[in-house]
Amino acid sequence: MARTTATLAILAVIVALLLVVGPREAEAAISCGQVASYVSPCIAYAQKGGAIPPRCCSGVRGLNGAAKTTQDRQQACTCLKSLARGNLPYATGIPSKCSVSVPYSISPNTDCTKVR
Repeated sequence: MARTTATLAILAVIVALLLVVGPREAEAAISCGQVASYVSPCIAYAQKGGAIPPRCCSGVRGLNGAAKTTQDRQQACTCLKSLARGNLPYATGIPSKCSVSVPYSISPNTDCTKVR
């Protein structure tokens, strides 16, 4: 029951993000829906830690490769920042656990406007 509630809360954040960030998405080639799709295999790890799923790392690598421009990276950062607000204490460590270098921290405190 708690897991279902947490999953629904995360999905609600994603939907809210899509509504709030919608106009900006038209400018970026990557959308919050795409970001969510890439990182969805990471949600269980981001919530509870443990072994990181290989599909999570594949998704992180895919997202990193898809975010080619500064605008894309800022958009991905903004989407991930909002997701990180949803009780995902292990989210920050995902890129390093997957050996992927991203130009920002996955944290609600990240200033995505400074991402290049």
